Amino acid sequence: MIRAVVLACLIFLTACTTPKSIHPPDAALRAKQTEMFTARVKELGKNGDWLVTRGYHFADDLVATVTNIPLSHVAVLDMDNDQVIEAEGKGVHSTKLKDFVDKSHRVLLIRPMWAQGNAAEDAVVIARKLIGKKYDFLGTIGINDSKRFYCSELAIFIYKKYQKEIDHIPKIIEPGQMYLWGQVLYDSRPRN
Repeated sequence: MIRAVVLACLIFLTACTTPKSIHPPDAALRAKQTEMFTARVKELGKNGDWLVTRGYHFADDLVATVTNIPLSHVAVLDMDNDQVIEAEGKGVHSTKLKDFVDKSHRVLLIRPMWAQGNAAEDAVVIARKLIGKKYDFLGTIGINDSKRFYCSELAIFIYKKYQKEIDHIPKIIEPGQMYLWGQVLYDSRPRN
């Protein structure tokens, strides 16, 4: 029922927009791209950083269309385990870093502004404890459930104890907004 309501709202919101589909490149180019992006993330990334991506999945197309921003997903970097912790339709789970990057057309590595001292390590511990929680479908339209998480909500939540009112966290957090609370260390988008 909840999924049907969310889907109906998203279809209504996107009815007047042009879908922004991105398809993966051929296998050889995709493998090279994945290797290059992953190497850069491993070189620059630290525990607790965010990976903000534009993926190839239908849900990525939907998010990019609804938000009108070419980014669609966020995950928390867990360098110690060579993984990311992410919230998708199946809930909060971990994914191998390389597998996560492989499903991404574009990757941004962002260091959260709260990732000072032990905060980043604490954030990863919190994210790991949230594995198994359900996805917050209604949270994507502003009806948040404190026991469920969508991707960018999870990334912000794990730093909650370090946030101040001046940080202005909105009720709905779009993947394309993540740079507002951090520093972009890497963007895989080619420069012209």
